[in-house]
Amino acid sequence: MTRTALVTGSAGFIGFHTCARLLDDGWRVIGIDAMTDYYDVALKEARLAHLLPRDGFTEVRARIEVPGVLHDLFATHRPEAVIHLAAQAGVRHSIDNPESYVEANLIGTFRLLEAMRAFPPAHSLLASTSSAYGANTRMPYAENMKTDHPMSFYAATKKANEVMAHSYAHLYRLPVTMFRFFTVYGPWGRPDMALFKFTKAILEDRPVDVYNHGEMARDFTYVTDLVDGIVRLIAAVPGTDPVEGDSLSPVAPHRIVNIGNSTSVRLLDFIEAIEAATGRRAQKNFMDMQPGDVPATWAESSLLQHLTQYKPQTPVSEGVARFVAWYRDFYET
Repeated sequence: MTRTALVTGSAGFIGFHTCARLLDDGWRVIGIDAMTDYYDVALKEARLAHLLPRDGFTEVRARIEVPGVLHDLFATHRPEAVIHLAAQAGVRHSIDNPESYVEANLIGTFRLLEAMRAFPPAHSLLASTSSAYGANTRMPYAENMKTDHPMSFYAATKKANEVMAHSYAHLYRLPVTMFRFFTVYGPWGRPDMALFKFTKAILEDRPVDVYNHGEMARDFTYVTDLVDGIVRLIAAVPGTDPVEGDSLSPVAPHRIVNIGNSTSVRLLDFIEAIEAATGRRAQKNFMDMQPGDVPATWAESSLLQHLTQYKPQTPVSEGVARFVAWYRDFYET
């Protein structure tokens, strides 16, 4: 019997890749996306154009925060798995437009939790972020660390999602996995992210803005590695038996899992990988740290391995080269 998954944010960068992977695996996929104009809607339409012809894919265009939308979807399709990726993204944009984060990230996730309460799935996986680690300076980041000091409103809304989901997991015994991902990159990526902006600038012979004067590092995670981790976690339903290093709640079927490459790469080394892939040198405009940003991220991913026997491992040089090849093909540069 064909299994049904609901993917929110299905036309987004990660949502698109997740839908494609689930369809490859034989799932029936209900994809919902509001197609907001935070970035170029034409890119979202292009992603969707690859999904719409596929057997088993159903598109829904709607805002998840609108009352009744998700309730009706759950009532009609009764998904066994839910992968919640819809959100207003971006650390820096949350400074300029915090209300959009309240609507999409807080109210939207509340609507999802209420729909799941009415029509419980076997497992729901909700996206959080490495930004939740906030002011922590000890690395690598492990799931059981305190996350009480978010550095941006975006991070605060994602932390709120984690605790909102925990309350519903406890009250209604809804199995929930929150996955924190780390600087995801790859083909079909978002135009507001560093790899996209750097590649575009380098190919157009314009300078790239390098924040904190290059003293930055990130756990760059290739998008299909992330998706592989998400899909493998579907079967790892939180129960009562913790594994080594588990973040399983003592009072609810609720768990937090990092999905990262377990390697922190210097920003300047990342730029060198783009230079190698494009065959051009970057003009660097060194700048101060931006408000809300953190100097480094680094994932401890052993819990993911214990649960799924999987570890993301695409090297940055390979992942960046794949992105640059996609970018040149898509934009005909």
